[in-house]
Amino acid sequence: MDPQQRRTETGPPPPPLEQPGGDLTSIFVVFGVFIAIAALVMSPSSLVHQVPEGHVGAYWRGGALLNTITEPGFHLKLPFITNYEPVQVTLQTDQVKDIPCGTKGGVMITFEKIEVVNRLRKDYVYDTLLNYGVSYDHTWIYDKIHHEINQFCSSHSLQQVYIDIFDQIDERMKDALQADCTRYAPGIEILSVRVTKPKIPESVRRNFEQMEEERTKVLIAIEKQRVAEKEAETKKIMAISEAEKNANVSKILMEQKLTEKDSARREADIENQMYLDRQKSLADADYYRVLKEAEANKLKLTPEFLELKFIDAIARNTKMFFGDKVPNMVLDQRLLGNFLNHSTKDKSNDGNSETATDS
Repeated sequence: MDPQQRRTETGPPPPPLEQPGGDLTSIFVVFGVFIAIAALVMSPSSLVHQVPEGHVGAYWRGGALLNTITEPGFHLKLPFITNYEPVQVTLQTDQVKDIPCGTKGGVMITFEKIEVVNRLRKDYVYDTLLNYGVSYDHTWIYDKIHHEINQFCSSHSLQQVYIDIFDQIDERMKDALQADCTRYAPGIEILSVRVTKPKIPESVRRNFEQMEEERTKVLIAIEKQRVAEKEAETKKIMAISEAEKNANVSKILMEQKLTEKDSARREADIENQMYLDRQKSLADADYYRVLKEAEANKLKLTPEFLELKFIDAIARNTKMFFGDKVPNMVLDQRLLGNFLNHSTKDKSNDGNSETATDS
């Protein structure tokens, strides 16, 4: 007998036993699937949502903030039960407009726009939303800017706010905002604050414009005076430079002439010294010759020689003497001795006078 025949003989299998409540579970499953399909068809964003780049996803269920922060991309949530909000964690600029304030002098002014560049740190998103909600920037930026601007204006005059310390307002606002955020909301970073010029009453503005025009005229006059002073100083410097150049040229020429004169003087001194030395040598030679001649004459002019010369002179005398005294005149030994003595003294005196002259 084959297996097919055996199954036929034994008969059909008994039906499965029905479990209690099975039909109710199937109804609930079908109803849930129907709800999900209807929600997906009618509102796809209630089930699937997208977190844009530069944001994170924050979720509330039944009004309670969930400790779930999602990154950019597609995510699922329970429709009609879980609420979702994207929270920006990149740089954002909040513009606070039309901020009225009164100065210390009682003048009302208005800051038309103040821009605050800030950022919420990603790791502080949950704590910040838990304490201050999605509109945390209204609490710590918008409302805080109004408060700090009014505090600043009430302690300064219009002149200070509008002109004198206007360039310091942005830094003061930044420091004030960051100080409170660091203390109460550490996840908020204040990067910069840009403050526009406040709007002041028209009459006051005209006065400031007139003051600015007068100040501009004064600055122009001062600048013209400074330019004139610079031009005069430049001309003075050029004149001094030219005079110094001429003086240096004259000094160089004078030094050149003095050098030439000094060289000529030294040359003349050398020539004079050479001439003096030559004349002195000639004088010394002449003196030496005369001295030697005197010494030779002294040795030569002996009484015998003088007597010989006397006799020779008498003998060559062509004059004729007459009288009876002629022999006595010629042969008188006493007369001859006097003549010789007189001649010797004359020679000695001549020698002494020449020696004194040489000295």
